[in-house]
Amino acid sequence: MSDLKTLSTMPGVVAAFEFDDHGRLENEVITDGGAIDRETLDLLGHLCVANMAIGAMQARGWEGMSDVKGFYPVQGFTFVGLDWSTVSRGRRAAVLSNNHADVDAVYEALAG
Repeated sequence: MSDLKTLSTMPGVVAAFEFDDHGRLENEVITDGGAIDRETLDLLGHLCVANMAIGAMQARGWEGMSDVKGFYPVQGFTFVGLDWSTVSRGRRAAVLSNNHADVDAVYEALAG
């Protein structure tokens, strides 16, 4: 798993952060202080935990109601915004500028 400093050097990454099981911000590296702040990262951590729980519930429900498997367990996801996106995997995430980022590369780095 890449550390936050390594993640923060990837193209387009403006912040990399870690959060606890409840979503509270634990650690961060912000490369562009004008783009994002600690309060926003804390909110994103909570959003990541909530969406992982919802995604897990939906994946289990889908697998239980159909013959289609492979959705559970949910490993992570990406929120796509107009200018910025957040890639989350486990208890870590990165905020990216959509114009300069490789979302797939960041997602893999979060695993790796």
